[in-house]
Amino acid sequence: MSKEEVLIIDSNATRIETQGGGWVAYRRAKAFCANDLSMNRRRTLQSVIDESRAMIRFALVLMLALLASHGASAAENEKATSIVLVHGAFVDGSGWKEVYDLLSRNGYEVLVTQHSTATLEGDVAAVTNVIAAAKFPVVLVGHSYGGMIISQAGVHPKVKSLVYVAAYAPEPGESVAKLAQVAAQPGESRAPLLPPRDGHRMVDPAKFPTSFAADVPESTTRFMAASQVPWGLAAVQAEVREAAWKVKPTAYLVATQDRMIPPSVQRMLAKRSGARTIELASSHAVMLSHPREVAAFIETAVNPNP
Repeated sequence: MSKEEVLIIDSNATRIETQGGGWVAYRRAKAFCANDLSMNRRRTLQSVIDESRAMIRFALVLMLALLASHGASAAENEKATSIVLVHGAFVDGSGWKEVYDLLSRNGYEVLVTQHSTATLEGDVAAVTNVIAAAKFPVVLVGHSYGGMIISQAGVHPKVKSLVYVAAYAPEPGESVAKLAQVAAQPGESRAPLLPPRDGHRMVDPAKFPTSFAADVPESTTRFMAASQVPWGLAAVQAEVREAAWKVKPTAYLVATQDRMIPPSVQRMLAKRSGARTIELASSHAVMLSHPREVAAFIETAVNPNP
């Protein structure tokens, strides 16, 4: 570039002027500016990429921190007690569904047994396996015939307390057949069982809704009647060898409108076992008609008074 050719480039490299007619200088200056602009754009793009990567890393760290916090919170809310729910005859464990949901939401590990009710020995073995698998000391809950099961299975060292819900609470040497002979009070009803068939017993389906669960919607009870689980005569006649309520804190819920196990018999069983007792105006299916009350009663057995 000659001395008389003066190149003027503004500070933003957007304007080029020449003085003295230097076309070559102009082209060089233009190329210089274009190259400078391209470099600026590359630097700007790289800055955006770097910022995006930094934001992604920050978001990942934040997400991991939140997940860790949630896990710690869940662990803190988990209570150090397992609750095992044991169903009775003619039904399965699904009857505990609402009670299960309530107790689970309150932080307990809740386990529901599914035993055949064919033999007492087999049912005790099935429930004992569930107790052994529990993470924490167990509150063992039995409904109806389930009371026979928990009386024997409840001697397991992991069981810390028992809850009988409208259930049999036998002495050693007693069976359901023997307890069925205990006199009821005038006006009370007993289970409307059909004659034994093929070594099993069933409730008369036509009478099931009013006898088993009079305070539960009929659409539910009619299905329960149609889907009954046959109750083995071997389970009805088997005698328990042990009674855990003699050595474990015990609670008993009496269903005062029960037409399967007379309320007076339930009161006798509760008194004889020395159980802490409440009464609830309910049918035999108390866990279906009053799940909140049942769940709350079970929770009182988590830390029983000495």
